[in-house]
Amino acid sequence: MKFPEECRYTKDHEWVRMEDGLAVVGITEFAQAELGELVFVELPTAGKHVAQKATMCVVESTKAASDVYSPLTGTVVGINEALSTDPGLINSSPYTEGWLVKLSGVSELELNALMSAEQYQKHVER
Repeated sequence: MKFPEECRYTKDHEWVRMEDGLAVVGITEFAQAELGELVFVELPTAGKHVAQKATMCVVESTKAASDVYSPLTGTVVGINEALSTDPGLINSSPYTEGWLVKLSGVSELELNALMSAEQYQKHVER
């Protein structure tokens, strides 16, 4: 299982990676494996303000529908349009092609409070 060093993680299995001043958000490899085959993703609209730990979107698998919580407070400035036709990208490529949203205006304090790759790996191995 992969735990990219450049990402920060939540206990709810979301990851965040900063790119060009924006926070790119997705769910971890562990989360997608637990959910099983993803068949639908309900993403927020661009411009929506999300609060840290509030429901940001919903992913639906062959097992169940699950809320995805925002790891940071910010404004949605980008959504992964490819997921509307191929939600399986989250299963096949959770850290690259399967990203969910991009947030702007995020807090560095909130970001730095998230788990490192090493801390998250220990969290899921318990």
